[in-house]
Amino acid sequence: MQRVVVVTGGFGILGRTVGRVFAENGWTVALIDKAPVPESLGTEQLHASWWRGGIELTDLDAARSAISAVVGQFGKLTAIVNVAGGFCWETLAEGSLETWDRMYQMNVRTAATASKAALDYFVDGPDGGRIINIGAGAALKAGLGMGAYTASKSGVMRLTEALAEELKSRFITVNAILPGIIDTPQNRKDMPDADFARWARPEEIANVILFLASQAASGVTGALIPVTGRM
Repeated sequence: MQRVVVVTGGFGILGRTVGRVFAENGWTVALIDKAPVPESLGTEQLHASWWRGGIELTDLDAARSAISAVVGQFGKLTAIVNVAGGFCWETLAEGSLETWDRMYQMNVRTAATASKAALDYFVDGPDGGRIINIGAGAALKAGLGMGAYTASKSGVMRLTEALAEELKSRFITVNAILPGIIDTPQNRKDMPDADFARWARPEEIANVILFLASQAASGVTGALIPVTGRM
């Protein structure tokens, strides 16, 4: 049985890893991102059957057009994984209020827009559909300089809960992953003295997402699942 997943933010470290893990498990993978396809990244490394860059994921028409193209190519949509987002460390006193708007747009708006676009293509009934969002463990209790970022990720968590209730009758599940620090080259560069072995690896996060997208997780919805490695 063909299973088709769309991954937003698909060209980043986590997005590409999610795509690879799904592809290795027999899924048809479509990656969409606001960024262009990186020239330094060979398309064979995308582990996807379809990809498109330059998609403004805060714009509903753009998101619908991209997802419509995926369904037109493969005939169905099984799951969407909303990885697209951003991070900013900034105190309120020394920062800009525009940062709060930017974090909302990058984290909450993209997830809401892509999810709304996907709803047009999920099949009602027992097969339903799957929406998996990326929240943040840090949003459970904000630290210094984390106000704008964690407020937006808290919004992703509330979106997840509300949408899960809204879609229960359609057999569509909606869940969120709450990562801790992810072991990426950029995080290693930013925190060179940290114990990298304690961080969650992208593959660990991707494997939990894969489970949530499966039929085995059909009874799980509205869950906010920490994946924090060994922190």
